[in-house]
Amino acid sequence: MKLQSLRRAASVTLAAASLVIGGAVSGRTADGSGHTDGSGQANGSDQRAAAAPVLRDLAAAKGIYYGTAVTASKLTGTYGTIVGEQFDSITPGNEMKWGSVEPTRGSFNWSGADAVVNYAEAHAQKVRGHTLVWHSQLPNWVSNGSWTADTLRTVMTDHIATEAGRYQGRIDHWDVVNEPFNEDGTRRQSVFQTAIGDSYIADALRAARAADPAAKLYVNDYNVEGVNAKSTALYNLVKSLKEQGVPIDGVGLQAHLILGQVPSTLQANIQRFADLGVDVAITELDIRTTVPPTTAQLAQQKAEYKAVTAACVAVSRCEGVTVWGFTDSDSWIPDVFPGYGAATPYDENFQPKPAYYGIAEALGWTDGGTNPPAGACAVTYTVQSQWNTGFTAQVTIRNTSTAAVNGWTLAWSWPAGQSVTQAWNATVTQSGSAVSAANAGYNAAIAPGASVTFGFNGSWSGGNTAPTAFTLNGTACTVS
Repeated sequence: MKLQSLRRAASVTLAAASLVIGGAVSGRTADGSGHTDGSGQANGSDQRAAAAPVLRDLAAAKGIYYGTAVTASKLTGTYGTIVGEQFDSITPGNEMKWGSVEPTRGSFNWSGADAVVNYAEAHAQKVRGHTLVWHSQLPNWVSNGSWTADTLRTVMTDHIATEAGRYQGRIDHWDVVNEPFNEDGTRRQSVFQTAIGDSYIADALRAARAADPAAKLYVNDYNVEGVNAKSTALYNLVKSLKEQGVPIDGVGLQAHLILGQVPSTLQANIQRFADLGVDVAITELDIRTTVPPTTAQLAQQKAEYKAVTAACVAVSRCEGVTVWGFTDSDSWIPDVFPGYGAATPYDENFQPKPAYYGIAEALGWTDGGTNPPAGACAVTYTVQSQWNTGFTAQVTIRNTSTAAVNGWTLAWSWPAGQSVTQAWNATVTQSGSAVSAANAGYNAAIAPGASVTFGFNGSWSGGNTAPTAFTLNGTACTVS
């Protein structure tokens, strides 16, 4: 739907020289390959890594793909590692949109789009092309041009021929037309609708088929996840296009959702499109909540990610699910919806949240015991001393569950701009306000009822308010 907002600072690793990094990037097997035996369970000896689900493998076993939107410039480091290990389909968040590839008529910039496609091919991933014809993120020469139906149709189909033709045979699905409807089911008065009329969608689909006969062609929209006026308009469009012999292979349900508002008719809606003889995909899934989220909100978000994924699995013509960015550090939500965020399966420190495990469970994974149930950990945060620009803090993590924790990462966000300068008994990393503390080699295991403690020095200015929420291995803890 929207471009992904990039709200990141460079990640800085801060650790005492004596500390050993513990644990593993979620989804990485003990041998570093990131792939498993097909069951979604890794075969390595590291207990935490062995228990971590690999979404792409679990999805493949269910006959679907699980993907994420990406930013080309981020496909390195931890971000790139997780994308390659966990997902078997990627969507360029912005790099294939008209304004990105053809900002000036006849002048093209393919660097970002090429980078995404090349990355996907190097990691055995599908690519969802996004998007060829959309009312937004158009170059000025298109959105503000003086067009007749014929001249704009020619410009549109030439653009499709050029872009889809460049990647012929390398794109699995194209979002050919994006967001053609208003909320009441009437046509959005885009420059294409205004100048060309209703036929622009059929014209675009025919041009895309001519440019890349192998790619599956989709119409994609938001607020069409449940049965409502807008999704019914989309249904009627697809029905009409098929009756006319226009090439259309599927519909994309974006699924930019709000916590507590997942449509009860989601699966029935997927099924009714499938019954028309087209494929369906969840193309831009995120579930936003107020921030900071509570333990209960994270648990509900887990259940809702699980429900959306399960709805796709339940319908044979649902091709797969794509999350609109996998990490909260790369989400568009906070910039567009003030007071909301935490919408993705990973937190800002690239640690899996409960939602990640909800997805895995919908794909058939069962918890091996290393991810504590919600509320099964307690954190005590204490400032031991403080001076004009600095402070020393101690953090105690207690395992309140009945299962051992084998390898841990504790995450939190600073509420007042503090930063960690030195740490002991844990390896601490910080990116912006987001902080992640990983176990040392000697304190990775926390037995039921036991606790571990680490400490750090930090700097502050203006205020030193204590964090109010912590997650352990992606699960929210109580704070005492």
